[in-house]
Amino acid sequence: MNQTQQSFGGMNSAMNGTINGTTAPGFESVGQLFEQQMRTLAEENAQLCVYHRGEKVVDLWASKNRDPDFNADSLVNVFSSGKSLEAIALASLVGKGLLSYDARVSDHWPEFKGGGKDHVTVADVMRHEAGLASFDSSVDLDNLLPHNIKANGLGSIIERQAQRFRSVETGKREYHAVTRGWIANELFRRVDPQHRTIGEYIKAEISAPLDVDLAIGLDETQLRRVADIKLLSFGAHLRASLRPKIFGRKVLHNFVQLMSRILTVLPSLRKGRSSDAPPPIRGMTGISFFNDIRMRQGETPSANAHSSARGLARVAAMMSSGGKLEGIECLNEKGWQALHQSPLPAKMGGVILTRFTQGGVDQFLPLTPNSSLLEKAFNDGREGFYGWMGLGGSIFQWHPDAQIGFAFVPTSLHMLDFLNERGKLYQAEVLKCVAKIEQATIAAEAPDKQ
Repeated sequence: MNQTQQSFGGMNSAMNGTINGTTAPGFESVGQLFEQQMRTLAEENAQLCVYHRGEKVVDLWASKNRDPDFNADSLVNVFSSGKSLEAIALASLVGKGLLSYDARVSDHWPEFKGGGKDHVTVADVMRHEAGLASFDSSVDLDNLLPHNIKANGLGSIIERQAQRFRSVETGKREYHAVTRGWIANELFRRVDPQHRTIGEYIKAEISAPLDVDLAIGLDETQLRRVADIKLLSFGAHLRASLRPKIFGRKVLHNFVQLMSRILTVLPSLRKGRSSDAPPPIRGMTGISFFNDIRMRQGETPSANAHSSARGLARVAAMMSSGGKLEGIECLNEKGWQALHQSPLPAKMGGVILTRFTQGGVDQFLPLTPNSSLLEKAFNDGREGFYGWMGLGGSIFQWHPDAQIGFAFVPTSLHMLDFLNERGKLYQAEVLKCVAKIEQATIAAEAPDKQ
């Protein structure tokens, strides 16, 4: 990092905590926004990291309560941000010619047939259209350990599932919050020449070459560096939304905005809910369950990846530049192109318009005059990004055109911020900074008109 970067390292008494890190020239406003948000919002610990054109331009972290164990390299559960990692894993097989998104899952996994699943394609799974959003029985934690996965403990449960779409009105695209990663993992290990799990692939082919803190299934050393996640309760969120912003509202949306989002989403949740579906994992009673050591050791790629923002942002930088970073190729051109191809618009649960590619990452596009308020909230400030986000706050996305790799990782989960809009504020600010830098570069390179 050069000496012209803006540094953060002093104690901020107003927020009763410490903000650390640096921002590169042109990205100072991102640091100012981070400082403001950490001071005013209901945050605990958070990390923010951004790359632009292969260079780290934002590297910030903070502990509002001065947690001595939290730093830039602390590992945090990023929940569904891990879905983009499993997408990269399958794309690596496509890039090697070992897998096709048009192929039926049963072509590589014959026991997958039955219960209406015979013609489910790889793309169907990655677009959340497999009809397997929930299972008829809970999975034991032990079945999520890599050696038990390889013994088909989890695979045998998936094999006996019947395809089910919960509501005709909401369509085929139903959020496979946990199950997509389990299915993708079983498919990956059957196709991978070394028969690795996705967690083993990530460790060998992504984390090690790029030297990043990123894992699906933690080892003993990594377990010592994990920061617990903490839920901002429904009641606390609602109460906080009643306070005007000028008086220090600790959540992003006011009460009217929050209720508008809840009332929009609620009908689809009621239609899509399977009252007879057990919890995905046996013994799972709430979000704090994900702080369990045994849960952290297992592989649930769609909901239990652990990383720092530094780690995710570096992977996102690699993805923003076509699968390579600093001469290290993690995904070849064929796999990268295939991953981003054929975005198919459809409403998730009949509510939010998503554009999942065949490889399973969402494409965020500029808005149209006919976009709903919820679609605007989802896309506005993310135009041009690909990827996804995690329950309650984390964001892991990349912008190929502007070559931006972005990651926001908080430990405080705002579950009523359905679309992770508090993190989106940083994305929007980064886009503004990049636009200004590019304009300044064009002006500097223009011939002298005098």
